[in-house]
Amino acid sequence: MKVLIIPEDFRHDQYVLKPLFSRLFQSLGKRPVRVRVCQELLGGVGEALKAERLEEIIQDYEGTADVFILCVDRDGELGRRQRLDQLESQFGNGVQFLAENAREEIETWVLAGLNLPNDWRWADVRSEVHVKETYFEPLVAERGLSDSPGRGRKALGEEASRRIDAIRQECPEDFDALVRRLQAVP
Repeated sequence: MKVLIIPEDFRHDQYVLKPLFSRLFQSLGKRPVRVRVCQELLGGVGEALKAERLEEIIQDYEGTADVFILCVDRDGELGRRQRLDQLESQFGNGVQFLAENAREEIETWVLAGLNLPNDWRWADVRSEVHVKETYFEPLVAERGLSDSPGRGRKALGEEASRRIDAIRQECPEDFDALVRRLQAVP
């Protein structure tokens, strides 16, 4: 199976999404899966949610991907899931297209797979709209990873990917919901 992950901005998100999804498919015991991250610069969540842009990407990668997964931040927008549901139904005919929004940012999934500082409460991390600025970037700085690939995302994404079960448990309504839908993909 060939999977194309479509992030709202690949420049940093690729360092998180590739290791997480590669490890996820290994843990699911699916036949060999090749995970790629779309390198088209969408320029943010607004562009990533445009059906026309997604249609272009699907057409460009048709034949080289069996499953397309759009991953965007929720950014505090409570209605974002409904928009993703619309996109899934629009592309559901003949194309395996799934979409998920991380609550609140993709970096939350990474934090869910890490051992966090003792004075951090997961409920606080999970409810924070600005997870990247409030928790992720300080952790990156604390670990001295600010100048590493993806501004710490590569190292922390790979580390978190080793604890996929923890991410599923800590992020049931987004990451694990996507995993359950992926399990139904033939």
